[in-house]
Amino acid sequence: MIDLHGKVALVTGGSRGIGKAVAQRLAGQGAEVIITYVRHRTNAGEVVAAIEQQGGKCRAMRANLADEESLMTLFDEVRGHTSRLDIVVSNAASGVLQPVTALKSRHWDWAVNVNARALLLIAQQALPLMGPGGRIVALSSIGAVRAVPNYTVVGASKGALESLVRHLAVELGAQGITVNTVSAGVVETDALTKFPNREEIVAAATARTPLGRLTRPEDVADVALFLCSDLAAMIHGQTIVVDGGYAICG
Repeated sequence: MIDLHGKVALVTGGSRGIGKAVAQRLAGQGAEVIITYVRHRTNAGEVVAAIEQQGGKCRAMRANLADEESLMTLFDEVRGHTSRLDIVVSNAASGVLQPVTALKSRHWDWAVNVNARALLLIAQQALPLMGPGGRIVALSSIGAVRAVPNYTVVGASKGALESLVRHLAVELGAQGITVNTVSAGVVETDALTKFPNREEIVAAATARTPLGRLTRPEDVADVALFLCSDLAAMIHGQTIVVDGGYAICG
């Protein structure tokens, strides 16, 4: 039994997709949840309403995690709302899907700032609010370790994210705070619609996955929930892959 009553969780990018599923899983086990969004205010409101209808507690806060000032303002708001954070799930992600020859330096900066630098800044701001037993979970993707067409800057930023998790784990372990990564395979979310070859990706991934289907946001959320619980007290600095076996097939 996972019991998160009395705990406060921050889930970035919690208005849709995997972030939404994670927020709902945490709230469903009793945690008070703060979600962030940058553009999808209506979606964020729907997540808050759905959680509250189930008897949970949720609040939405707007933040552009690519912008350091916006991130600092977010934590001013967080500190104004709560004096503690027990769980941080760094899920918000973005990037440009272009071939290498079409990429600009601004594309690199955007992807790295949202997908990797944000975790560093979030951890720095969250640590004063966290105590022993705290949990930091970052969301990555298979593109961190495998080449995916048009995924260059996003994949590189996810690789940086996974490296950062390992370094944070070494430094924060003495404080009793665990830091881990959940790496998702091909997940059926709105983000997948941004790929110009979506149908080809879905068909190929489904055929290659031993379990015979794409990963769902709820599959990823279940593992994130586990890592946020006392059951995962000795899992630290790891990357847990959730992909139905996709990555082991060549």
